[in-house]
Amino acid sequence: MANLIGDMARSVGLPKLKQAAGLVTKRLPIPQPLLIVGPGASAKLGQAIGDFTHRKVMLVTDATVMKLGLAEPLRAALAAAGTEVVVFDRVEPDAPIPVIEAGITLLRDEGCDAIVAFGGGSVMDAAKVIGLAVANGKPPKALVGYFKGLHGPLPLYAVPTTAGTGSEVTVAAVISDPKAARKLVVADTRLVPRMAALDPELMVGLPPAITAATGMDALTHAVEAYIGDWCTDTTDRWALAAVGMVFEQLERAVTDGGDLVARERMALASTYAGLAFTRANVGNVHAIAHQLGGLYHVPHGLANAIVLPAVLRFSAPNCEPRLAALARRAGVGAPDDGDTTLAHKFIDAVAELNRRIGIPATVDALRAADIPKLAQAACREADANYPVPRVMTPGDCEAILRSLLPAKAPARKRTAAKTAAKPAAKKAAARKKAAAPA
Repeated sequence: MANLIGDMARSVGLPKLKQAAGLVTKRLPIPQPLLIVGPGASAKLGQAIGDFTHRKVMLVTDATVMKLGLAEPLRAALAAAGTEVVVFDRVEPDAPIPVIEAGITLLRDEGCDAIVAFGGGSVMDAAKVIGLAVANGKPPKALVGYFKGLHGPLPLYAVPTTAGTGSEVTVAAVISDPKAARKLVVADTRLVPRMAALDPELMVGLPPAITAATGMDALTHAVEAYIGDWCTDTTDRWALAAVGMVFEQLERAVTDGGDLVARERMALASTYAGLAFTRANVGNVHAIAHQLGGLYHVPHGLANAIVLPAVLRFSAPNCEPRLAALARRAGVGAPDDGDTTLAHKFIDAVAELNRRIGIPATVDALRAADIPKLAQAACREADANYPVPRVMTPGDCEAILRSLLPAKAPARKRTAAKTAAKPAAKKAAARKKAAAPA
């Protein structure tokens, strides 16, 4: 009975509280960065940063970016402007706190006065927290939550090398605590970079699997922003544009990584989705995906992609008209289909897009024994943060997670092996009996 009352309280009371929070969010001033878009945009950003006369810039990136030389045009432009560059290339997936602390130490020791984040979502998240921590003299954990810093971060610029996270336009940074196996969110409107470069040439060499996962990450951001309770006319325009572009361009980008048009359109889709969810927020997909990332280190975009169809099926009864609108923008369904039909066709289309670009339907690392604690943590996160169209109970979440369990080995194979072993055993016994003395 206690669980039933708790579930009812969440289903009835939380939407009212989040509706009130949404009114505040819709009026919150959120800056948008100046965007430089197109081939060679990263070098142009370097020129612009040089014009701002920063003395020393810390380039926050990862070892792969440095090995591939992707940042060289930007570094050359900064050098030409007389701006010194200090490289911090130790960022790892999920932006672990110890790595962020190392970046903070380097920035302080070198006396840098600006940061350029050059990489994927983890790089940009790490750069945001490094800049905020240094400006406020606080450790990363003390910044977890909303507006925990008195001062904004050091001047921040961004060059995404994947099309998915939208971190170049968002107010949040997701970091990880390896000791607790948890992901943590730092949120502040001042975390939005001042300028960002969307350079499709940087994404040409991305492997198909990363292109697919990050592209579905962008789709998840757009969809959750559109069906959530904090959406606005403006976020709707961004979300619809992003959904249409992902359905039109993602498969092209996956199959032909050198298609600069598809790469640039996906970069824009990621940015539009980021603009949408940074105001309208995300939902249950992210609540579950964060737990999978925290416990099993499933890459965030991949986790979102796998979870998205299952959560949409759960949410559909509460948002069919909105899902139908997404179906129309994605070119799914027939003109005379009703909202219910279109909503389910859109969910099926998402699952089919996953299949075509190589996204698995299950999480290999997921274990049944972990599901209750994962569900509890996901519900806590969603309840506290997200304006979802349908509130999950722990039982609902457990059912969703169970649908993502990896398939067991087919029983018939084991049976066949046993069946094959029985005649051999009988023959061996007969030979032993025949050889025995009378």
